[in-house]
Amino acid sequence: MEGESQTDEAPARMSSLTSKLQAMIRIRRKYQVFKARRAELAREQSRTAMLHRGSTGPEIFTFETTAAGTVASPCVCRRKKKRKSRVMFPNSGRKYLPVQERNRAKSCLFLLSIIVFLQIYNAIENLDDHLQKYDLEGLEKTLKREVFGQKAAMENIIDLLTDYLSTYVHNKPLVLSLNGPIGVGKSHLGRILARHFRSVTRDQLVLQYFMLHHCPLEEKATMCTQDLASRITEMVNRGESEERIPVFIFDEVEFMHKEILDFLHSCFQANQTNEFLNAVYVLISNIGQGEITKFVLQNSSSSAPFGRQRGSHELVKQLKASLSKYHPVWKEADIVPFSLLEKAHIMDCFLDEMTQEGFYPDSSHIEHLAGEISYYTAGDKKYSMNGCKQVVAKVNLL
Repeated sequence: MEGESQTDEAPARMSSLTSKLQAMIRIRRKYQVFKARRAELAREQSRTAMLHRGSTGPEIFTFETTAAGTVASPCVCRRKKKRKSRVMFPNSGRKYLPVQERNRAKSCLFLLSIIVFLQIYNAIENLDDHLQKYDLEGLEKTLKREVFGQKAAMENIIDLLTDYLSTYVHNKPLVLSLNGPIGVGKSHLGRILARHFRSVTRDQLVLQYFMLHHCPLEEKATMCTQDLASRITEMVNRGESEERIPVFIFDEVEFMHKEILDFLHSCFQANQTNEFLNAVYVLISNIGQGEITKFVLQNSSSSAPFGRQRGSHELVKQLKASLSKYHPVWKEADIVPFSLLEKAHIMDCFLDEMTQEGFYPDSSHIEHLAGEISYYTAGDKKYSMNGCKQVVAKVNLL
């Protein structure tokens, strides 16, 4: 039994060996065929390459041999390298952009702009400091409270004073000419200006000159001129030392003598020393009241306030021309016309005066007193012929 089993296993082993040998033989044959094809393909490529070059070259040694014992020479083809658009830096190095030189002009321009800004800022601060010395805001509130019916004139005066007093360097003095009919508040405004500037500066820097009081006689005009010249010189020198602007208020200028007007005209010129250029002159007169009265009555139907009406600039030019004919001193002045007062403004004058005198301000009584004053009638409006001139006298009779 054991012998039979051994005899059966032997042919089975032989069959497995023969199948493996057959597989190995087939693989070897396929490898040899593939190898022969590759060698033949290499020979054909070398031949074509030699024919294309037109010359014989050295054979290239390879370890692969053909069946005939010849050496195959493969074709050597070099590819052209494409240039890359991006620059490659070595990994071990650091990348640096091109160094740009700093433009010194930009830094200088930046520094110059800072300096100009600081100078402008300091100038603005200095303007505020100059204006704070004179308290023009308080003056404006006082004028609105105590002067009636002259809103445009008050605004014009405040604007001119603000522009002039905001700095201490000028090329000519400021000359204000307050012109209008009698009783409209010109002299009252002069007293308010004198009182205000005496309070914010000193009494030595404010001169209030009434012509009929200080120099009524013409034969004393020369003496008055000399006295006035010495006082003005002393005040402007004092203002120059204290860095403050003196104020000169001349009332009743329509009675001023020609010699004094000539002297004032010389003071208003630009070709003077610095101390005479820093001064404010106020001329108060009723010269030109006819032109102003005519203009107000002709434009009574306009709803715009006086000074904002059409033709107001022409009125100022007309006044300047007529005043310059009277004396050339008004060529250097800023003309501020005062309007006629309406009946409502006269009632405000009565109310203010009665309150100051301690009377009870009865509205019916005030209206009765205002009705006793003479008026111009233009349309539905009434304008006082004498302004508030008679208010004080009528209140004193109560």
